[in-house]
Amino acid sequence: MEKRAYRIGIDVGGTFTKAVLIDNDTLEVVERASVLTTHTNARGVARGVIDVFRQVLARSGVEPASVVFIAHSTTQATNALLEGDVARVGVIGIASEQLADLARQQSRIDAIELAPGRSLRPDHRFLTTETLTEAAALAAIDELRAQGAEAIVATSAFAVDDGSCEQAVQEAGRVRGIPVSPAHEVSGLYGLATRTRTAVVNASILPRMIQTAAMTELSIREAGIAAPLMIMRGDGGVMDTDEMRRRPAMTMLSGPAASVAGALMHLRVSDGIYFEVGGTSTNIGVIRNGQPTVKYARLGGHDTYVSSLDVRVIGVAGGSMVRVREGALFDVGPRSAHIAGLPYAAFGQADVLREGKIELFRPAPDDPPDYVAVRATDGSLHAITLTCAANVLGYAKPGMHACGDAEAARAAMLPLASMLGRTVEEVARSILEAAARKIESVVLQLIGEYGLDRDQAMLVGQGGGAGALVPFLAERLELASVISKDAEVISSIGVALALVRDVVERLIPDPQPEDLRALKREAFEAVVRQGAAPETVEVRIEIDPYTQRVRAVATGACGMRTRVAKAITEGQACRIAAESMAVPVDAIRVAAATDSLFVLQAVLRDAGRPAVRVVDLEGTIRLRRSAATVTRSVAQQGLATLRHLLGRTTSKIGGGAALADIIILLGSHIVELARGGSAEQALALARTEFEGVPADTTVVFIAAGGAHP
Repeated sequence: MEKRAYRIGIDVGGTFTKAVLIDNDTLEVVERASVLTTHTNARGVARGVIDVFRQVLARSGVEPASVVFIAHSTTQATNALLEGDVARVGVIGIASEQLADLARQQSRIDAIELAPGRSLRPDHRFLTTETLTEAAALAAIDELRAQGAEAIVATSAFAVDDGSCEQAVQEAGRVRGIPVSPAHEVSGLYGLATRTRTAVVNASILPRMIQTAAMTELSIREAGIAAPLMIMRGDGGVMDTDEMRRRPAMTMLSGPAASVAGALMHLRVSDGIYFEVGGTSTNIGVIRNGQPTVKYARLGGHDTYVSSLDVRVIGVAGGSMVRVREGALFDVGPRSAHIAGLPYAAFGQADVLREGKIELFRPAPDDPPDYVAVRATDGSLHAITLTCAANVLGYAKPGMHACGDAEAARAAMLPLASMLGRTVEEVARSILEAAARKIESVVLQLIGEYGLDRDQAMLVGQGGGAGALVPFLAERLELASVISKDAEVISSIGVALALVRDVVERLIPDPQPEDLRALKREAFEAVVRQGAAPETVEVRIEIDPYTQRVRAVATGACGMRTRVAKAITEGQACRIAAESMAVPVDAIRVAAATDSLFVLQAVLRDAGRPAVRVVDLEGTIRLRRSAATVTRSVAQQGLATLRHLLGRTTSKIGGGAALADIIILLGSHIVELARGGSAEQALALARTEFEGVPADTTVVFIAAGGAHP
């Protein structure tokens, strides 16, 4: 009998470090474990990572040799930067004598404020290319080390085109035994100042991250796991430890990224707004066309080239405590029951909470004395939280992690309702409304900012507190919602199922097909080098017509077997689309299909252009549009068809033609052409997609939003 294989995903949170063991064939969760995050341990968070993976193996009885993939997220980079606990950095700027004055200025980075009273203040030396020798590089490094530098940044003008000068300094760093971060390895974008600043941030966390990775990797090898250790990136993928040692800054916000990976790989969400709801705060972001939305991180008010998820953090969550002032409900949060060290009333016992007494208190010495707790008849103190309100009104349903004892929550809230002169239900609703008001404006802003169809935007609840917040918010905003299965460990699941990812970026004013081919090849080779199986790699090209940035995003599976699933039928695809669109099945027609995707439309009278769903062979909705037209073609005629569509769907912006929302389906690939870009850019991108494809291969074009062919 064939031996089973397993994957381990570990999420390092602020309070708990959680692990899941997943069957590599079925992708079902086999075992889970949790330990307190070891912030204060001598080994830091690595101690918790080691403990939890050993625990999950021991509980399951799985042999370490059966583990084919192991990865973890990390809060270390984010916390170090937020707390100002970073290494001192020295910068060596390099340029020709002709460019020396400007490059000297741009490579000298001002202080970057990280936390109150703590800043990253890099020291600076400058060399010209004409005088750059090994001796000169060694001397500059020695001077910076004498000033306390623990890591060095080598940054050269135009190193994106020729990084040899930065590499020469890196070699000198190896001689001296000090880590050197070449700026062109951190980012391939032009802009010496921003590229240098990004490299400074990277270098400031380099020594500690290298040490942690070494400890974790050693412990995994000692446990008998031979699979390569992967680290979660802040943009939703994973990278190997060698890549992490080069670019640790890419792990910023890898915690929220893990929950997004869970939504993408476990729930197969294509379009929606995800909520990672913990006990104290909620992370909110967007998934569009099956991809997380990513932007460049800002640090201390300064731009960087560190790509991370566009996450909005709101100080309200499942454990947020109720506050009362002057006889009225004042607020919910920001303090949580976790901070106060109190249990939620909803997880208490109704018999001791009946006849309880309300107490107002300060969770921390500097807090106002307006947070609400109830003193039970046995003397115990319980917090009244958002979760309690959701249980009273029935939003936290059985099966949700937030589901507790509704009677206990009601008993605790009764004396508060008496104090406020209202019913228990009225108070519970006011609590949920106070929390929702803090979040709904962010949701509406994200819908507008990323052009989501409001009637297609689903709220996806993840994290242990999701049931306390998301169902009520969805009802209030009249949006669909879903609470993740295994919501409390969805981030760990996301880590276990995440794909190897790398991004290659360049500034190319007028990208030609050969430019795009070169970027695709570089990105492909980068993920294969990190362990992705070549046959699983997909490369997506993104062109930003406004900034002229071209990005190649490569993803591929590591250690994951291709599941041989029974493909759904056309009839099943129609039923899935009908349920999604809330229409009868007989109102659905198959508008087109590739060998891997069904394109389905709703045929309704007086509905204008019909809604569209793209469903894959596993039954996952890969694309949703509320109004779109579908055009079928073949690869041989693909460019001609696209030219025809572009001539009829472009709109005039500022006197020029701007591309509308056109999507290409080719096999299993979904290619979104850059909205707002030029027809020439769209054709160049399409040409690279059609290269090498058999002439009679089906191609489907979807014109959505403002596109009217």
